Amino acid sequence: MYDIKALYEAESVEHAIQLLTEHPEAQIIAGGSDVLVQMREGKRAGKELVSIYKIDDMRGVSYEEDGAIRIGSLTSFSHITKDPIIQKHINVLGEAVDMVGGPQIRNIGTIGGNTCNGGTSADAWDAIIEITGPDGVRRIPIKDFYIKAGVVDLRPAEIQTAIIIPKAAYEGYYGHYIKYAMRNAMDIATTGCSVNVKLSEDKKTIADVRIAYGVAGPVAMRA
Repeated sequence: MYDIKALYEAESVEHAIQLLTEHPEAQIIAGGSDVLVQMREGKRAGKELVSIYKIDDMRGVSYEEDGAIRIGSLTSFSHITKDPIIQKHINVLGEAVDMVGGPQIRNIGTIGGNTCNGGTSADAWDAIIEITGPDGVRRIPIKDFYIKAGVVDLRPAEIQTAIIIPKAAYEGYYGHYIKYAMRNAMDIATTGCSVNVKLSEDKKTIADVRIAYGVAGPVAMRA
């Protein structure tokens, strides 16, 4: 069913970078919900694959020392929805990923796979993308990570290791995500909109409003 030239399984981030350096034409695969479908359609037929699925260090949600929220790139959509840190601080993200496909897709699909595939999901938290490669670690704003539809800023032998939400980007914000699709469930979004609002300290006025659209253009768009 799948035309795969070879499959290599990485045991760590360093091992994944080594494999990608040794096999520069190889494609990274995590959950496989996008890559395997594309292979079956013939778009990536005959490719070498480097699986990063077993790298547990790239899973989970945690705090960094400065209070930023770190989401490992291999964290599944289901994990994000149920995680207590997400529920406490950015529940709207849990709402959004809970609308992705059906339960099977949410269990296997990863947040890093979604962003690295170039899908233009809405970003209203000024997220930072952490990328690890032969030259070390670099962090760039998600708005700069997306270059155009289906193309992201990943250099040879690099992998996305995490998504970082700075404390200033989530603290005090409350929001809602709206997905529009032809069907209510198990459908790709025609468009999506994330709205986040922060009130003044006295709760009487609006201090900040962020409105971001996904799927509306080749990259994520802020209103």
